[in-house]
Amino acid sequence: MKRMILAMAVAGLYAFNTTSAFATGLIVIPATGFSESAYTLCNTTGNFGSSVSATPTTTTNNTCAVFPVNEAISPVAGYTLIASINRNAVIGGITVGTLSDRVWRNTAQTSCIFGARFTALNADSDAGTAGTQYFEVNDIARGGFGSASVNAGYFVQASSALPVYRIGRTFTSVQHRAYGLGSPINSLPGANYLALPTIGGALTLSINGETTSVWPASTTAAKQSAAVNANWVDFTLESVYSDNEGSGSSLVSSMVYVEAACDSSNVSGWVKSGAIRLRQTGQEGESLVEISIDGYAPPGAVLP
Repeated sequence: MKRMILAMAVAGLYAFNTTSAFATGLIVIPATGFSESAYTLCNTTGNFGSSVSATPTTTTNNTCAVFPVNEAISPVAGYTLIASINRNAVIGGITVGTLSDRVWRNTAQTSCIFGARFTALNADSDAGTAGTQYFEVNDIARGGFGSASVNAGYFVQASSALPVYRIGRTFTSVQHRAYGLGSPINSLPGANYLALPTIGGALTLSINGETTSVWPASTTAAKQSAAVNANWVDFTLESVYSDNEGSGSSLVSSMVYVEAACDSSNVSGWVKSGAIRLRQTGQEGESLVEISIDGYAPPGAVLP
């Protein structure tokens, strides 16, 4: 990964809001999104992974966070694990990571929780470029939820995992860059970058962001929007095998959850092509890359 250190004083910029939150549990993600954005904020520390993030606890920085005993246990009482499989994340024939794909179902067999967690591997995702290009997951998107309201959240179990920064009812992952790379300017958002993207753009746009890196980072309003798409839920986070930007180790992502209606049918028939998308959104100037992976989706789900 190409790294740049911007050695300059920065004045007149507003730091990202780091106010602690106090609201554990899965949260409602309406089919219509939120009042001014397809997204809602979860953990507001760490400038979306560009600087050091605060791990959620039961008392601080815990909006959207849940605390099961471990990742095999449902984040909501009354659910039993009915499916668990590891799927490879592949770029150009190179496996850059694995995705744990899980489903829990309630006793009444009317509701399920779909879980996903990425683990990065020591692999060069672009052998044609000098150096080692580690694939960095900035968003995990999951589809197949139709127009119903769903609940969503995350769990940090692995010591290396970073929190989820926001969750959106959208197919689009929106780039977020720090003003520059290296402390202290990595704790400041780039010019015009929004914590909550505005509503707009195409329903089927996978990544919205700048395709070139210029520091100090800046963008435009058109690159900071995401259309509400009820069929998808997007989690903004960070996971990469090796990272030196100042955010700390993030080899394993948080486990992310979507709770949605299901039925008593056999879960083996719920696998849909492209139901899970891993996005590298160019947070530190990398290329914009999407990996499409088969995944469990609610029975009867329709995916493009």
